[in-house]
Amino acid sequence: MNTSVVIVCAGNSTRMGGVNKILMPLGDRLVIGVTMQAFEQVEEVSEIVIVAREADIPAIKAEAEAAGITKLSACTVGGATRQESVINGIRKIMKSTSLVAIHDAARPLVKPEHIRRTIKDASVFGGATLGVPVKDTIKTVDGGLIIDTPPRKSLYITQTPQIFKRDLYFEGIDFALEHGLDFTDDCQLVEAIGGKVCMTTGDYTNIKITTPEDIRLAETLLNIEKDGGK
Repeated sequence: MNTSVVIVCAGNSTRMGGVNKILMPLGDRLVIGVTMQAFEQVEEVSEIVIVAREADIPAIKAEAEAAGITKLSACTVGGATRQESVINGIRKIMKSTSLVAIHDAARPLVKPEHIRRTIKDASVFGGATLGVPVKDTIKTVDGGLIIDTPPRKSLYITQTPQIFKRDLYFEGIDFALEHGLDFTDDCQLVEAIGGKVCMTTGDYTNIKITTPEDIRLAETLLNIEKDGGK
């Protein structure tokens, strides 16, 4: 289906010591370049919209050109919160799009085949997100004491992209704005209006770069992928 992708990279990178993680080198490209290339390879993706700090937009555009990105249609400035930043990006997508995909720029190792699978699931259920089962036992803690142990088989780590039918996602945005809600996860917008969201299983390499150590891990994972998983 015709899919518009909003890639969000408007954060302050405080845990990276103020260095913008999306403009750091990763392999032969910058992080944002690797991220855009993953979506560039997916035929169902019609356009890419970038949400970023204003000062970073020239560098992002230059990286897009150097990385051979042809689907970048717009760059816009982020808001005060993640939800506001996503909405700013949504305002730039084409009116003819069927699905809206939201992706963290700091997840450059997302695989095109997983993007395609999430698009397919979203077209069936109305919404879908990449994720992986948790490996560890999770405890619910209150006041320093364990109060519950949720069954591990039902727990997943949520990743991105998170993809939704356009009308359903817009309804979720309207609901959040009307009720003064500000979510950190796009699935919550659809969950809040009773929409269904499929958990599309991806893999554990779709890491989010948050700290300097994550860049080194991403570099290792990228090299393994280039070597055919060896």
